[in-house]
Amino acid sequence: MSSILDSVNQRTQLVGQNRLELLLFKLAGRQRYGINVFKVREVLQCPRLTAMPKRNKFVRGIAHIRGQTISVIDLSLATGGRPIADLDTAFIIIAEYNRSVQGFLVSSVERIINMNWEAIMPPPKGTSGKQSYLTAVTEIDKELVEILDVEKILEEISPSPTMIHDESVTKSITADLGGRIILIADDSAVARNQVKRSLDPLGVQMHLVNNGREALNYLQQLSKECQVSITEKVGLLISDIEMPDMDGYTLTAEVKADPKLRPLHVILHTSLSGVFNQQMVQKVGAEDFIAKFNPDELAQSVQKWLHKD
Repeated sequence: MSSILDSVNQRTQLVGQNRLELLLFKLAGRQRYGINVFKVREVLQCPRLTAMPKRNKFVRGIAHIRGQTISVIDLSLATGGRPIADLDTAFIIIAEYNRSVQGFLVSSVERIINMNWEAIMPPPKGTSGKQSYLTAVTEIDKELVEILDVEKILEEISPSPTMIHDESVTKSITADLGGRIILIADDSAVARNQVKRSLDPLGVQMHLVNNGREALNYLQQLSKECQVSITEKVGLLISDIEMPDMDGYTLTAEVKADPKLRPLHVILHTSLSGVFNQQMVQKVGAEDFIAKFNPDELAQSVQKWLHKD
């Protein structure tokens, strides 16, 4: 128990400091990749995989790990590369994304790096092919490290529903919002489109940005035009946590530290899940935390916090 608490305390020290820890790994070539340690449950040598009929072509098989059956996705195949050939020397990164646990097959795992989100940059514009699976890039040891858009990979393998079913929840959202907008910050185009497709049928106005820095700049500019507070213009802020330049925790902390922005309700909407999130949400002052992606829960939270005005 003490080791778990120590781990929680250690990781929550990063909250609001715009820092993250990256686990570095390689796929079928020399290129290095990174994944946020918050997503990772464990890393282990690739166990024996069981092939399943009619499985997705990117799923190399299933593994039975600690009493749980886990699909193992070949990250190289899923991003347009060649399959990882030698399973005997390969590794599996067990990670939790979007309310489910997956195994990501990689050829090797290197080390964990503690970094500032300001060193994580958006990928170059106009990327295509394998590069279109990037959500960010950074430089470590004078080499480019690519951060994959895992949400895009998972969406291609198993698309998430975006239709809101609970009509009683959604009826008053437009009326509650009035002429204000909902600001959505997420570096993943897939995630932004999921939220947009879910809220579009409600007739709400949305403004979408790619990261926390863009969201903060937008809010600060709007606040100069407001007579009282930002809530005259913006009904809610829905923010991802993992974003280049400025993460969602730091964005929330900055919003809550600004007297003109502080009244704005913040919903952290993220694929991150696990034991650390409640401590983090409380520390930065966000009003709500929702794990991606359940459109009904998102609509419920939007309505709840619009009613709190």
